[in-house]
Amino acid sequence: MARASRQPSLDAPRGRSGMLSRNPQPSRDRFGRFSEAFARGMGTSGFLIGMTVFVAVWLMWNTFAPVELQFDPRATNFTLLTLILSLQASYAAPLILLAQNRQDDRDRVQIEQDRQRAERNLADTEYLAREIVALRMAVADFHADVVTKDVLRTELRATLEKIEDHADGDGR
Repeated sequence: MARASRQPSLDAPRGRSGMLSRNPQPSRDRFGRFSEAFARGMGTSGFLIGMTVFVAVWLMWNTFAPVELQFDPRATNFTLLTLILSLQASYAAPLILLAQNRQDDRDRVQIEQDRQRAERNLADTEYLAREIVALRMAVADFHADVVTKDVLRTELRATLEKIEDHADGDGR
């Protein structure tokens, strides 16, 4: 991140040159969106309950049903169920990882935007602090030059006393 070599201006906030770089268009990555929806679905209690019911029904059917109706008999150690669950797991893991990678990318962008926003807020705060100091200095200068009624009365009394002392000194 290269900074400009020009002299900073003290009468304007710093950090106004860069805007947040947002892409206003939604992502066109359909497979990525699918993987996020898939991972979101697999992370629910509904999926876990449904999968548990599916496996329980599968096991009970192939254990207690008549042998001619069993399509994955217990005698073969439920080979088809094992194959289906392995296939589901082999697809689920990469899809979940892809969804996590996409979320990490979004988090990185959000962190960068938060950092830029914090820099702008700091620049604005420093600018306002400089403005407040300048106003305080101007008010202090103005206050030192202002002649209040009390100061004027004191000066007039001192002058009147000098005049009276001078007049008393000449009249003797």
